[in-house]
Amino acid sequence: MNSARKIRKKYSKIIGPLFVPVLLLTLLFLPSCHTYKLEQNLEPDDAEFYSKVRYIITSREKKVFLELPHSERKAFQEEFWEKRDPSPGTAENEFKITYFNRIQKADDLFIGEGRPGWATDRGYIYILFGPPTQRMTSSPSSFNNACREVWYYGNFPVAFVDAYCTGQFKLVTYDLSPIRHLNLKYMSEFASAQSEAQQTLRDDEALFDFNWEIKNMTAEPEMIKGSIEINIPYAQLWFKEEKNKLRTLIDVVVEIIGTHDESLWKYEDHINIETDEESLLKQKEEGHRLEIPFVFKDESTIKQLREGGNRIFATLKNRTSGKTVRKVLRIKLS
Repeated sequence: MNSARKIRKKYSKIIGPLFVPVLLLTLLFLPSCHTYKLEQNLEPDDAEFYSKVRYIITSREKKVFLELPHSERKAFQEEFWEKRDPSPGTAENEFKITYFNRIQKADDLFIGEGRPGWATDRGYIYILFGPPTQRMTSSPSSFNNACREVWYYGNFPVAFVDAYCTGQFKLVTYDLSPIRHLNLKYMSEFASAQSEAQQTLRDDEALFDFNWEIKNMTAEPEMIKGSIEINIPYAQLWFKEEKNKLRTLIDVVVEIIGTHDESLWKYEDHINIETDEESLLKQKEEGHRLEIPFVFKDESTIKQLREGGNRIFATLKNRTSGKTVRKVLRIKLS
């Protein structure tokens, strides 16, 4: 029996298209005012990273990254690439290399739109899926007085239209007939194709995860108290087998960060989880629950918590797999 046991199937390594956890429709929504302000206040090096990974960063990762103080963002970037590495045991991260190679190639291929080639619609698709198996172009006379490119990935077409043939190609979700109308079937098929390409990376991210919430929070004039409940699904844990027992260790760090990036409260612990194969199979839909109570009586801390804008971070590391997950919540007092 292997030294590391996992109830969930670990998905295969990345091959073929570059797998990315982003949905096309998210590009249609503008960021909230709060998110926009955080984006505008990024340091130059953080802003460059944030911009370059726009196609593969998840909404959860985006939230955590923007909320982090500048001093912690370098560690976030290292973790960001590490968990996308298809072969962690090697010196090179093939995913990262492929991603930046495609950014460079897109810059070379798609120039003349007033922005870097990787930031264009054609660059977006090139980075997500790689080079098409076939690329077709049409002249204005043959397509409603507009220039068009159609890329094929196998039998699936992705269309770009330059309405005035000025070199500004836009990704379209229309059908491929001369009558341009929004085709929901095409959008659905495109989303399915993209989802298939994303599957490995999205599932790899989910190999270790947890759910959490703040419970029973009460704010009195001289005291604020409550608890943080964390649930770690058994089905997403890696275990080591030792003497017919399955064991793993979870490092837990929970910290409340104030509006000026100062630590107001911190909790650290190491959780030993022990079970056996039979029990684990019965409990695979359940999880290990951890409840962390907190009480604040210090006048200055209570005042700062009442002012708002405070965040609570939870970082869990599964020692057996080496996977780390970090999440953030905003503290709201009623």
